[in-house]
Amino acid sequence: MIGAMRMLILGGTVFVSRTVAEIALARGHEVVCAARGTTGSLPPGATLVTIDRDDRDTFRALADQHFDAVVDVAKFSYPWVADALAELAERAAHWTFVSSISVYADEATPGQDTSAPLVEPAQVHGGADLELYGPVKVASENAVRDALGDRAFIVRPGLITGPGDGSDRFGYWPGRFSRGGRVLVPAEADLSAQLIDVRDLAAWVVTAAEQRLTGTFDAINRPRPLGDLLRDIAALVLLESAGPEVELVPATNEQLLAAGVQYWAGPKSLPLWVSSDMTGFGAHDPSASLAEGLTIRPLADAVAGALAHERELGIDRVRRAGLSAEEEAEVLATLA
Repeated sequence: MIGAMRMLILGGTVFVSRTVAEIALARGHEVVCAARGTTGSLPPGATLVTIDRDDRDTFRALADQHFDAVVDVAKFSYPWVADALAELAERAAHWTFVSSISVYADEATPGQDTSAPLVEPAQVHGGADLELYGPVKVASENAVRDALGDRAFIVRPGLITGPGDGSDRFGYWPGRFSRGGRVLVPAEADLSAQLIDVRDLAAWVVTAAEQRLTGTFDAINRPRPLGDLLRDIAALVLLESAGPEVELVPATNEQLLAAGVQYWAGPKSLPLWVSSDMTGFGAHDPSASLAEGLTIRPLADAVAGALAHERELGIDRVRRAGLSAEEEAEVLATLA
């Protein structure tokens, strides 16, 4: 393990990248965050360099600077990744790219690892076309490997949860269970779910930079049957908050679809629920990552962090994913 590093984080003000910055600072590293600086907030102790990744000349603001580690969380743009590599790759001792489990072509087969086939790459800016998310990530991964070689660390997280999560995809459940009563849940017995707390992902990214870990890894916990996971979350929320009791009311895929409930995310959805042809999506094998130092916190810690974030945002707010109280009541009424 090397000593104190000079780390560049492309971002650093929101969710994953901000958590990486916070953990790096807590470990005594110098942190430079390159971002627009218009969303989120800079962690105390970090230095902000203002950039705009839509401007291809933006990295001139970092000209002639060298870094022990670079972390790029570019979400949905191959040009952003390529431009950063062109300017910075030769001046970085280690490079982390945060990719996604959405790179895999086969979403039906459980137990796959990073050797599984990938979707075809797309060297484009994804824009609003979510069908391009996986292809853009594959193209970005390839660019990082080509530019960095044995200095590249590529992580493919699945569902990222915890403080700062704005997707509502996991937080919906602790928030919903905290209200008590009859709770609509999917009855599909063959579905598994996986998640990773943002603090665990960020800690591993910093550790990988410290240890010069390279390669490609799925950054996720071991899969669990979705029904078991939801029951455990409900029990943990009840234990933490001493709130009202809950009754889990299962509904089949057919019942949910007939009631207009959507898979996974978006309006009127049930988060973590996916179609029966995606049984492999939440069932990847993370053995290699766990063997290389990825540490997963107890579910109780992950639930507590998500619930605290839910309370900060407001349990009864309008959500990006999940069912409103009215929508859930309407579906439950059809099951009576």
